[in-house]
Amino acid sequence: MNAKVNLVFYFVFLCLSFFSRKIFLECLGADFIGLTGTLGNILSFLSLAEMGVGTAVGYTLYKPIQQKKYAEIDEIVSVFGYLYRKIGLFILTGAAIFSLFIPYIFRSSDFSLGVIYFAFFSILLSSLFSYFINYRQILLTSDQKGYIVTAYLQSAVFVKILLQMLLAWSFKNYYLWISIEILFSILSCIILNWKIDMEYPWLKVSVPKGRQVYSNHRDIIKTTKQVFVHRIASFLLNQSDQILIFAFASLKMVAYYGNYTLIATKIAQVFSTAIDSIGAGVGNLVAEGNKQRIIHVFWELMAVRFCIAGILVFGLYFTIEPFIVLWLGEQFLLDKIVLILLLVTIFIGQIRGPVDIYISAYGMYADTWAPITEAIINVTVTFIAAYYLGLSGILIGKIVSMLFIVVGWKPYYLFTSGFKVKLRSFWAGMARFYASFILSFLLVYLFKEKFLESLAVSSFTDWVVYSSIVCIPFVIIYLSALWLWAPGVKSLFLRILIILKLRK
Repeated sequence: MNAKVNLVFYFVFLCLSFFSRKIFLECLGADFIGLTGTLGNILSFLSLAEMGVGTAVGYTLYKPIQQKKYAEIDEIVSVFGYLYRKIGLFILTGAAIFSLFIPYIFRSSDFSLGVIYFAFFSILLSSLFSYFINYRQILLTSDQKGYIVTAYLQSAVFVKILLQMLLAWSFKNYYLWISIEILFSILSCIILNWKIDMEYPWLKVSVPKGRQVYSNHRDIIKTTKQVFVHRIASFLLNQSDQILIFAFASLKMVAYYGNYTLIATKIAQVFSTAIDSIGAGVGNLVAEGNKQRIIHVFWELMAVRFCIAGILVFGLYFTIEPFIVLWLGEQFLLDKIVLILLLVTIFIGQIRGPVDIYISAYGMYADTWAPITEAIINVTVTFIAAYYLGLSGILIGKIVSMLFIVVGWKPYYLFTSGFKVKLRSFWAGMARFYASFILSFLLVYLFKEKFLESLAVSSFTDWVVYSSIVCIPFVIIYLSALWLWAPGVKSLFLRILIILKLRK
């Protein structure tokens, strides 16, 4: 159900995002889109104060939910509310202090301080609802009912974007666009909490209760402290791009890069939204303790991830540039090296998924040195490379840090401390996945360069034909290679056939 609902909203927003992005760029300007993106990332940095409490509480809820211990669930969610209230106040204070420096930070911006401050505090208010009111949604997520959160919140986002498109087209007014953000955040909050009351009528959580029973759940704080360090590295890898691009380039470049990431992330979500929704299911699997089944499912998930990563990266490499030319214009293209580096980060980000899910399911956050090392490598390489190479340097810093920690250390940590098996079994399986992708990519790339180089793309119809001619041979060759060599592929296919047969 989580996968179904996520996929439905994915396809809805896939279509909507490209139309809305074009309208917002034309009616409000690239600088305004870059401004809101930068402010959002700055507030994401302040949200590091969340410290991973949500992750720690989600992990703590798996067993009580499985055993239907309602009193314990009530206590844990109350503690979560108490901690989130304190975090929300901290974020509010930090944002207020940061706002004093906005005139200095955006001194070269063409926008008035009124627009910048209004946008900043509007985005801040929307994010604070999660800490003061919406914290109970953690129970839905841990209870494998994330589809409820998705259905209600994403429906509101869909209506919000439609209204913003209409107002941007009609009035081209920044204040109206931002006001809609606030209005729909309030409406989403009201609707979601009403649904939580309907779903869990026995749930009687409160912040005062959380304060009283806080001392009974010190394990949450222990896990939180460990997760917090990991969140810092995650932010530097995944949320700081726009801030760094603003620092080393311009707001306009933030918007240009955002066009690429919009396309890449939207396409990736057609698969990852479905796969990521099984996190609670993996937590339940680990809680059952069947080691053979746990590892078996890991390789099936890795097979899914490599299918996604390979097809996604190959398709984007050959089709994203002609699409941007048709969609926005040739002036929005970035250097080819930027695209290649972006695709490397996307590939690593996709294949790391199963390792991250299992580490979370095991609650293995004790390796706090790893994210610290990752952050140091990332910041050091980024600042040196970005000074000379600009946007490319920012991506190089991300890739170098990911190779050391994400590709190297995390699998070692999971296999030796979680699965408790030898690491060579991991790399033996991964070598087959990598070989399948590299050989398939090279074969189709050489074919394309020899026979399809002169193929013209002057319309969206041409683009669809071109994409099909290039991508279909790769998909056939790549999936065939995975079927022959890679672990988990055959059992995954058999599992899918059994599920389809049972449903019939």
